This record gives sequence, structure tokens and C-alpha cells, in this order.
Amino acid sequence: MDYRHIASTVAECLLSYSRDESGWKACKKTSEVSVFWKPSTEFPGNLYKGDGVIPASPEVVWECLKPVPNGLRVQWDSNINQFDLIESIDDYVSVCRTVTPSAAMGLISPRDFVDVVLVKQYEDGTFSSNATHVGHSECPPQPGFVRGFNHPCGCFCVPIPGEPSKTQLLSFFQTDLGGFLPQSIVDSFFPSSMTEFYKNLKKAAKSYQEG
Repeated sequence: MDYRHIASTVAECLLSYSRDESGWKACKKTSEVSVFWKPSTEFPGNLYKGDGVIPASPEVVWECLKPVPNGLRVQWDSNINQFDLIESIDDYVSVCRTVTPSAAMGLISPRDFVDVVLVKQYEDGTFSSNATHVGHSECPPQPGFVRGFNHPCGCFCVPIPGEPSKTQLLSFFQTDLGGFLPQSIVDSFFPSSMTEFYKNLKKAAKSYQEG
């Protein structure tokens, strides 16, 4: 499997999402983030976008977010129990397994996801993570977990001109949770989990700076 090619295609896909202003419908708003959705073109579900400002520099926000084993994200992100490196392809591309806890008061059982992940920095200083589901011989479906599938997803830590201690965070999720979940549960889960994600990230960035 050409993981590098898949990863670069995902990065192009996410960049196009970040530039696309059409068709988004607002579904949730807090002081940290506005969440939007539209039908996914990748699978029979929705593409969700979060857009918010974190009061920390892009470097700090990225340190909290970056997808690495033993990174900070597992400590603060309530939607991630475990993050394992399966194979490092090069300095920027890796194949990883993410384990998520049960959610929605137990209606959603623990999941695991296997993704190729590309980290990238753009010329304007934006950091990005880009991921999508892949197969890997060393990580077949595991007992006790429903195997879910992430379609192109990730985030952009975007510098705000003239405000070096703030970061615009754009995040995109479109996930097939697998199993036999009613669509109503899936549709209510993602906007709520995204607002929780931004709230917890804001706290994590503050703690990191005060470190």
C-alpha cells in the first residue's frame, strides 16, 4: 500500500475543505468554537467542521495536538484512550492506531481506528495533521473494539496576523463509527464531542504555557 500517496491525497482534500465556504450549516456554537456540517462526499454520513480561536501560539497548540505516541493529546482529549504507532513511513508520514472510549452514556462502545497520518507545515506557519483510514497487516480488528473508519480528517493550526498568542483552529471530522448505531445518536455525538474537544484543548494549552 502506498501510504505516502494516500497521505498526500488526504492533505490536498483537507486543504480544499478549509477553502470551501459553500454549503456549511451551523449546528452548535460555544465561546470556543462554531461547529458546521454538510453531507460528506466520501461516505453516507456528514462532514463536520470546527472553527475556533485558541488563546495560545500555533506552536503551543500544535504541541498539544500533534499525533505522536506519548504525546500530550492522550492526556487531555477525552475522546482518545490510546494512540499507538504501528509503522513510521518517514519523518512526516506514519500509520497509527487510535483507541476511543465508550461514549453517549454507553450507547457507543469502544472503537479503534487505523489511519495513515501526515503532519505538514505550510509556508504561512500553519501546522496541520491529515489522516484517513487504511489497512495494515500488523493491526487487524481487535476483540473488544468495533473497528471504525475515519474518512479524510484533521486540523489546521493557523497563525492570526498581528496576534502571535492566538491560533485559529480549523478541524474536520467525518467518521464512520461502524457497528449498528442509529443515525440520530451519531448526529448528536459529533457536534457535542467537537465542542468538548475545543474546550479541553483550550485548557491544555493554558496548562502547557503555565508549565
